[in-house]
Amino acid sequence: MELRDKIKLFPHSPGVYRYYDAEGNVIYVGKAKDLHKRVAQYFVPTERLTRKTAVMVSKIADAQYTVVESEADALLLENNLIKQFKPRYNILLKDSKTYPWICVSSGDFPKVFLTRRMVKDGSRYFGPYSSVLHARNLVELFHNLYPLRTCNHKITSDTILRGKIRPCLNFHIGKCRGCCVGAISQKEYNDNIEEIVRLLKGGGREIIQYYRTQMTEAAERMDFEQANVFKEKMQSLDKHYSKSVIMNSSVGDVDVFSLIFDASEAFGNFMRIRGGAVIQSLNLGFRLQIEEEQEDVLDMFIGEITSKFGELSREVIVPFMPGFGVEGVEFRIPQRGDKLSLLELSARNAKEMRLNAMLQREHADPDNYRKMVMESLQKQLGMSVLPEHIECFDNSNIQGTNPVSACVVFRDGVPSKKDYRHFKVKTVVGANDYATMKEAVNRRYSRMLAENPDDLPQLIVIDGGKGQLAFAYEALAELGLTQKVTLIALAERMEEVYRVGDPYPMFIDRNSMALKVLQHIRDEAHRFGITFHRKLRSKAQVESALSGIKGVGEKTEQRLILHFGSVARIASASVEDLSKVVSRSLAEKILKQLNNEE
Repeated sequence: MELRDKIKLFPHSPGVYRYYDAEGNVIYVGKAKDLHKRVAQYFVPTERLTRKTAVMVSKIADAQYTVVESEADALLLENNLIKQFKPRYNILLKDSKTYPWICVSSGDFPKVFLTRRMVKDGSRYFGPYSSVLHARNLVELFHNLYPLRTCNHKITSDTILRGKIRPCLNFHIGKCRGCCVGAISQKEYNDNIEEIVRLLKGGGREIIQYYRTQMTEAAERMDFEQANVFKEKMQSLDKHYSKSVIMNSSVGDVDVFSLIFDASEAFGNFMRIRGGAVIQSLNLGFRLQIEEEQEDVLDMFIGEITSKFGELSREVIVPFMPGFGVEGVEFRIPQRGDKLSLLELSARNAKEMRLNAMLQREHADPDNYRKMVMESLQKQLGMSVLPEHIECFDNSNIQGTNPVSACVVFRDGVPSKKDYRHFKVKTVVGANDYATMKEAVNRRYSRMLAENPDDLPQLIVIDGGKGQLAFAYEALAELGLTQKVTLIALAERMEEVYRVGDPYPMFIDRNSMALKVLQHIRDEAHRFGITFHRKLRSKAQVESALSGIKGVGEKTEQRLILHFGSVARIASASVEDLSKVVSRSLAEKILKQLNNEE
């Protein structure tokens, strides 16, 4: 049966579909509320598909599906199949294997320890924790509150009765209650373990209140030693949770997801809030192999978290609605208040992860990093080609004097200083920034069209606002280049990016690499322009001071400046010093005129 005919028979049911290549390898796994409609969307004319998706579709030789009962089942099955088959074109989940877990082992006398391996032996796992330090601090807190065993002995009632294990040093110094020799009952030991489990699940406030009650009762019956034990435990927990509380406890129990997208990557943060405290937090990176919808990436993220942490909270805060719902879970996009603050906190964590990933990549593989930044810039600006060649213009003048323009050139994300150009303004009188910009752009590209038309930039950046942008566009229009290059303006005050014909600025994340590269190019143009303007201004000041003196020509000016360094030093020199460079009569004339002018 032909593939298209086979797809027509897919049911209108929720489920998971799989695409296979000619060798029988799974190349893509997806989920759908309606299998028939979803799969049919891939088999449309190629021009309606994105480039990467069209490449994947061209390799599909077969398709299979699995019907499930609910959307939640589809999320989990998709997640499991992706991990099993590792399809080439699916979202690639990164960094998920390196995070530590807190393990509460199985057995009569469980241990509590940190691990990076999950073993299905009946043990309970909590995490993963994106901060190893936080996980270690938690384990240390538990061992201080409840002196637990750290040994690897298999302790049972039989080994205790037979006295097969000798107590270790921890027992003698009070760091272990000695379950190996029956110094603590199994019930009391396991009560401590259950309190630890409650703490890991977010029940810290309840346990603090329990200790407060026990402390009060012990004090009332004059058992001050026991009251002090409860007080120390309560204070230890209070100290820990005072660092963790970020909201008031009225927020309740919620889960928070945030996602930051950057070109072909996404960075996500998950936080689990219990009683106003973050009890779990995890950052995950996603590599987008084809152009995935944002909702699909969020679905993938939710499925991964559900597989790690179990069921979601009844209320889940998200930046946008996911493609799939989960029974018994309400997804909410907050507009204000504490829950919006939680979403913003989660987003800051995701942005921090993106920044760290970018910095690591910049050092490890600078060429690939620059390409990724250029891809991000291309996507943010909606360009059809990669901006491998970028040019930026900036004007400099002080009250209309010595007006100049500067053009800097970046190739593959790095400055190409041999291609930098500066322009002395010829046709504009006074401080007319708009006309100056038009002249510079016109002169730059009319010459380029005459000498090297194949080297036109893909992107031109104007340092300024909508006015400078409009005049630069006029210059390009006169040269017939408006369809060949992308033109934008970067306004310095608010770092806003403007396009021709759009009265509103584009939204570009202030922390994105795309905006940072635009800022770098703009700042470099500003530096280059200011340097040239200062040079001209200095030269003009020298010329105005010396050129009006009869007998001082251009070469004499150069000799004097070269010998003394500045006009001020010439004016303060003696006749004898000046006479070493020029005649005595000219030296007297120079000093008389300079000092009279001053």
